[in-house]
Amino acid sequence: MPRRTPALVAGALTLALSLSASAATWQALPDTPPSPADNPQSPAKVALGKALYFDPRFSADGNISCNSRHNVMAGGDDNRPNSIGFHDARGERSAPTVWNAAFHSVQFWDGRAATLEDQAKGPVVNPVEMGMPDLDAAMARLKQIDGYKPMFEAAFPDDPNPITADNAAKAVAAFERTLITPNSPYDRFVEGDFTAMTEQQVRGLVTFAELGCTACHAGPNFNGPKLPTGTGFYQRFPTISGSVYEAKYDLTADTGRHAATGVDADKYLWRVPTLRNVALSAPYFHNGAVPTLDEAVRVMAKTQLGKDLSDAQAADLVAFLNALTGEFPEIAMPRLPGTPGRSVIPAADAHASASPSD
Repeated sequence: MPRRTPALVAGALTLALSLSASAATWQALPDTPPSPADNPQSPAKVALGKALYFDPRFSADGNISCNSRHNVMAGGDDNRPNSIGFHDARGERSAPTVWNAAFHSVQFWDGRAATLEDQAKGPVVNPVEMGMPDLDAAMARLKQIDGYKPMFEAAFPDDPNPITADNAAKAVAAFERTLITPNSPYDRFVEGDFTAMTEQQVRGLVTFAELGCTACHAGPNFNGPKLPTGTGFYQRFPTISGSVYEAKYDLTADTGRHAATGVDADKYLWRVPTLRNVALSAPYFHNGAVPTLDEAVRVMAKTQLGKDLSDAQAADLVAFLNALTGEFPEIAMPRLPGTPGRSVIPAADAHASASPSD
């Protein structure tokens, strides 16, 4: 596709900046996310967290790992409307991407977890995800795998009893804080390389600002303003009710944050998701009902802004959103600690999940 000259592209950026409430809307993604004071990063902790993230033995039947739903070899989700869980169960919501999740101030679609550490504990004991009866059962199984003991000791050298659920969650969170995708075409563009985005992508950036998308999707992660950890940035979806999309995609069947809090004012509130790498995470929205990015931008324009997009506008927006696909770090599959001569998966659980052809 033809590219604009640097002078023309710089002029388009200036226009886009003037259309935004603040130039702070247009920021490159930092190379590293914030880390809590009580869980500093370390290579040993990241290595432990990576192993735990990929290990399916912490699901009841030994089939599901964190990576099953949040595949870091791809877009950080599973590209399904609803993920497959324990005993082939299906969740009600689409798995959000884990890439750049460290830049969220709360976790999950409804913000019910304040931190990555809190989030890491939830799926293990969720009956439609990994299906363990409780965290004690998960840790009891982990303690049967001898190779994890030195890994916990290296990751938490000052803890006399390092093999705990809290430390396991801290390690997984530490690994997830390495899942950052900077240096997208957009990042290079706002840092001064005015050839990094195509002409259509620049038009899409301008359209994004003109329509008002930056009211929610601002900041370096395109998920809203920077807020203290535990304070979520929420938006009602759909904001404008009654559109054809609401019924077509059953957008109000799930009450969002209200399902977690029980507060009527929280009905249909959702944590504003990142748009980073959004081109890779179809299908879209909390229920995974919208199959394409082109359709998703039309749904957003109508339900959130009350606007109908032309085909040209939709195409330009999709082009711009593709410019938010960043550079993914190289990730090698970990070698998991073994249990020579035995299995830690109870026979009853293993048999319960088997099909007749197994």
